[in-house]
Amino acid sequence: MGIIKAKDIVFEYIRRDEEGNVEGITRAVDDVSLDIEKGEFIAILGHNGSGKSTLAKHMNALLYPTEGTLWVDGKDTADAANTWDIRQSAGMVFQNPDNQIIGSIVEEDVGFGPENMGVPTDEIWERVGESLKAVGMYEYRKHSPNRLSGGQKQRVAIAGVVAMHPKCIIMDEPTAMLDPNGRKEVIRAARALNDVEKVTVILITHYMDEVIHADKVFVMDKGKVVMQGTPREIFSRVEELKELRLDVPQVTLLAYELKKAGLHLPDGILNTEELVKELWELS
Repeated sequence: MGIIKAKDIVFEYIRRDEEGNVEGITRAVDDVSLDIEKGEFIAILGHNGSGKSTLAKHMNALLYPTEGTLWVDGKDTADAANTWDIRQSAGMVFQNPDNQIIGSIVEEDVGFGPENMGVPTDEIWERVGESLKAVGMYEYRKHSPNRLSGGQKQRVAIAGVVAMHPKCIIMDEPTAMLDPNGRKEVIRAARALNDVEKVTVILITHYMDEVIHADKVFVMDKGKVVMQGTPREIFSRVEELKELRLDVPQVTLLAYELKKAGLHLPDGILNTEELVKELWELS
């Protein structure tokens, strides 16, 4: 079993009137099964309302399946006795870093999680230093979070999760509120954690260019996983992605249009270097 495994999970939001009577039911996650191995970098794509964020909240036991079972590090999230262990194994980073940062100094904020876990003081400061270095924010350890950019704040929020030594980090649209430079900073930090620290990373996003280095991509629509595969396999299916109201990386789209125009290019080109190499070989 992987670090996170879902089997036939369903989640329904129930709407009630003022008297508590059921007005309607919305199925946000619909019969989803997946198995994520330790150390993988996983991306989950989907337009707004596809169910990807609802699925993410199941991975941290913030929500429990209406039907089916989800395990984190072998523990059933529906068993309340497992909640503490699950949240130590799977940390969560949300869209707005201001909702996660509570300290007046960066290093104090990063140390808050380990302190709540009862980690000895000397080890807390070791973890704080290691975590800030891992996300490239060590030189800002004495700064106030209020003086940081959006991308820097999000990296501090990630460091706060990393300091708790989770096996897995779920990042729920962590760049949605950031400018392009901030987005690059956060994705670079996530990739470093995965490459160097071997932390399992699950990235929920609708930005296509953020997932080209993922090991595997899941695409969601109407609560279901409708596509899965490597980034190259997914981005080879341009028309299907368009039907799902999703874009593809610009260079992938350019290569696709050139191929339609008659050039003999492979499907699923992911970066400029690949495209230049293929065009050079055609010349």
